[in-house]
Amino acid sequence: MSSQPKRDIACELFKSFKTQTRRNRKIIEGEDRTHLSDPQQLSSVFNEVITNRDWKQGIAEGNLFSEWEKIVGNDVAQHASPLTLLEGKLTIQTTSTAWATQLRLISSDLLKTIRDSAPGALVDELLIMGPHAPSWKRGLRTIRGSKGPRDTYG
Repeated sequence: MSSQPKRDIACELFKSFKTQTRRNRKIIEGEDRTHLSDPQQLSSVFNEVITNRDWKQGIAEGNLFSEWEKIVGNDVAQHASPLTLLEGKLTIQTTSTAWATQLRLISSDLLKTIRDSAPGALVDELLIMGPHAPSWKRGLRTIRGSKGPRDTYG
């Protein structure tokens, strides 16, 4: 064990913040505040943070996932859910192969609905998958080189 005394990180941070010089805040034109210490509306603060940090696309993509049922409707949302959105490709997984087929048939209309309902989310293509099938490659009773359940019947 070391014989050094424990550091109080909270006190050190407090002291460092207390001794730092304050940066001058830039004055935003068009504000009715007479002093910088006057309160602001939260919506304007959030909008400023979102704009300065370039989060508009990320928030739009997050809204696509969180408001999925509103965007595609209750029937589709019960049987299909978005998995990932990478490089403009939205991957959707369905509960059955029948639903996957139906969504592939209406994919152009679904893509248009998604683009209209979630502006800012860059969705260029839909990848629609059916449910995952069980894997026969791992487990207690697997045989190396087997083809799954097809090997067991003859």
